[in-house]
Amino acid sequence: MPRSVNAVAAKARRKKVLKQAKGYFGRRKNVHTVAKNAVEKGLTYAYRDRRQKKRNFRALWIQRINAGAREHGMSYSEFMGKIHANNIELNRKVLADLAMNHPEAFKAIAEKIK
Repeated sequence: MPRSVNAVAAKARRKKVLKQAKGYFGRRKNVHTVAKNAVEKGLTYAYRDRRQKKRNFRALWIQRINAGAREHGMSYSEFMGKIHANNIELNRKVLADLAMNHPEAFKAIAEKIK
């Protein structure tokens, strides 16, 4: 009896990996075994960094709010404490955008909570 192999599926699997490795440098883009490792690692980083991105943006917003608050003579923690005490329902993302792109609006908030 002849040997049965599913070459069609195997080729499709390899082709899929090489397609994902498009744009990689050297053998990572055209040698299946190397490409498979590179793609697997890339997908691992992508999964990890989708979570890390949220942390990075929060840290960036905090830095921007801190810079804006210090221009009005307050630290970040003072500013956020007073924001919550005055029941101003603006999140860090919005406050950071105001501090960066609309300083007059941020100033109005700072004056209101002082």
